[in-house]
Amino acid sequence: MPVSTTWVFAEALEGKVASITLELLTKARELGGAVEAFYAGSDADAMAAELGKYGASKVYATDPGSVLVGAPIAAAMAAQIDGGNRPDVIMFGQTYDGRDVAGRLSAKLDRPVLTNGMDLKVEGDEVAVQTAIFGGNTLVKAAFRSEPPHLAIFRPKSFAAEEGGGQTPEVVAVEVPDTGAARQSTVLERHVEEHTGPKLDEAAVVVSGGRGLGAAEKYEMIETLAKLLKGAPGASRAIVDAGWVPYAYQVGQTGKVVKPTVYIAAGISGATQHLVGMKGAKNIIAINKDKDAPIFSIADLGVVGDVHKVVPKLIEALQARS
Repeated sequence: MPVSTTWVFAEALEGKVASITLELLTKARELGGAVEAFYAGSDADAMAAELGKYGASKVYATDPGSVLVGAPIAAAMAAQIDGGNRPDVIMFGQTYDGRDVAGRLSAKLDRPVLTNGMDLKVEGDEVAVQTAIFGGNTLVKAAFRSEPPHLAIFRPKSFAAEEGGGQTPEVVAVEVPDTGAARQSTVLERHVEEHTGPKLDEAAVVVSGGRGLGAAEKYEMIETLAKLLKGAPGASRAIVDAGWVPYAYQVGQTGKVVKPTVYIAAGISGATQHLVGMKGAKNIIAINKDKDAPIFSIADLGVVGDVHKVVPKLIEALQARS
């Protein structure tokens, strides 16, 4: 089936359109047909220009106020669809709000939703989502067999965000239907985790440490190296579970997916769970004293050596150059 219209659930973060939204808009353009965004917030006019640059020709604007967005946005989308304004595909980012809206809309429309997507293909009459199973060891294709709209949720960094040269889109105000008791779920406060330097999932350089560091205090050299390279520090699940670093640092299937230009894995063996989150990096450098560590199977450059000797020498060399 040719795709005539694709909706993208658009999100904002700290006053800017979220990177996952720009990635989805870029992919939606490839499908052909009209690309439209569904945005929750009072500042849709301020976001419209950026959404248009990446392909949105129209922005449906809803303002749920201080209510959690899942119920009101799903209700607004369902009302549009029930009224005859039906897209062929609706794309969501795999975020807290994206999953909330998609799940509720799936129930309202009685349509399945495919999650954890990594790609979307339209071939003839088939719309299919590619996803990874068995910890990322196997890629599978799941095709929709229901009537549209087809609902799919995608992992961050599944697509590269690229501007499409579009114009500022039309902003259409959409009413939010009464959602009953769901209106009682309101956002009282928002706490943004403090960080310095680039964000982990947006950094061009990521330096991650793993269990091979040996102790929590040794993670400091990972942060130092990342800072010298103007990158972001990351971590394997093992040291996050051990409490050495916050969960926000975790790279992997249950953490963040990163696609930096350079990824340095220090003291990380390369369990499948971790590889899923970073194997899309353009250049992978692995430092591990075990020459048989799985991380070397995907590394572009492998350093077989003690991380406690190699990383300090690297830091020393970079400091000498600065």
